[in-house]
Amino acid sequence: MRIVLADGRSKVRYALRVLLEGQQGLDVVAEAVNAEDLVIKANESCPDVLLIDWDLPGLNRSKTLQTLRDDHPELCVIVMSGRPEANQEALNAGIKNFVHKTSSPDLLLAVIRNCGRV
Repeated sequence: MRIVLADGRSKVRYALRVLLEGQQGLDVVAEAVNAEDLVIKANESCPDVLLIDWDLPGLNRSKTLQTLRDDHPELCVIVMSGRPEANQEALNAGIKNFVHKTSSPDLLLAVIRNCGRV
């Protein structure tokens, strides 16, 4: 699966990249540091999965997510956040996949792999 990582913090993106690239069948094809960068990278790389920080700099959640859905209808979006209330916010925005940033790496990998089964 082709994955785009979107998080404003380089250390978080690095840790995710190391985790994901150590897994067979998962390929990080781009990294985005803000919402504008995210849309550009998603359009350039045509990912299967978008792993996005719910508090990504510049993110207009409804507008940006709708743009991504329109441009890439098969894209599986996974929201990450350290804020527990973000889970409900993501659900309200139509996002079905949420992973708390303190969750185990195994849970994150299971959610990503589940995207390929839909």
